[in-house]
Amino acid sequence: MLVVSTVSELQEKHRHLKKAGSRTGFVPTMGALHPGHISLVEESVKGCDYTIVSIFVNPTQFNNPDDFKHYPVTIESDLSMLRDAGVDLVFMPEVKEMYPEEDNRVFDFGGLDQVMEGKFRPGHFNGVGQIVSKLFDFVQPDVAYFGEKDFQQLAIIQYMTRALHYPIEIVPVPTMRERDGLAMSSRNMRLTAIEREQAILISRVLFEAKERRIRGEALVGIKAWAEGEFAAHPMFELEYFDIVDAFSLQALHTFDESDNPVACVAAHLGQVRLIDNIRL
Repeated sequence: MLVVSTVSELQEKHRHLKKAGSRTGFVPTMGALHPGHISLVEESVKGCDYTIVSIFVNPTQFNNPDDFKHYPVTIESDLSMLRDAGVDLVFMPEVKEMYPEEDNRVFDFGGLDQVMEGKFRPGHFNGVGQIVSKLFDFVQPDVAYFGEKDFQQLAIIQYMTRALHYPIEIVPVPTMRERDGLAMSSRNMRLTAIEREQAILISRVLFEAKERRIRGEALVGIKAWAEGEFAAHPMFELEYFDIVDAFSLQALHTFDESDNPVACVAAHLGQVRLIDNIRL
């Protein structure tokens, strides 16, 4: 496994290692890797001839400076996991390599960035667009893999890929969960032992919301019940529990409005902000 830190090294190594007609898979990450990330890597290794992974904590997508400052960094274990997973090349640039000058580009995501995460994290998705487009330009993969846990981000990257005419296939990979149901996330590392025990409320509410949908309960009733579950828990501060269309991301009022409803949640548990979702 090769590890490089500059764009010139990345492109040189890629050019020498890539064989004519082969498929390059790409998994962009911010490090602090867990089995959820590795499931994306495994899909790439299985479906492509050559796999590149990037590790870069992108400052332009953090609207909260403290969140950026405290984002976990576990480089040694990250590289060990990627080596074991069969990755061919790891790109680990410094901030000045990715942003030699200020990136003033502003993206139009067709309104997908105005709801949920976009509403509570202004500028976040524009930062995502900046870094993912740069990585796509530098890596030039055939296929890129993204987790469904960041459901809104996935929809926005799919939109951006089409809008900018990137010849890249975007492959969604299902959310991986801990045994108790909690969605795997790098941010889970920041939870205290007590917070970690309580964190399963998020997945419990989502799983129950799906069961209520199967039983025929109305959307407004499910939403009100879910919000009540978080309101009754003193350790949680709910930002949103929305049931949206999987493609437009617009909030639904009844299940008759969409064939693809998704329940999405964001909540603060102590100092950690957690997100999750489930298709209903």
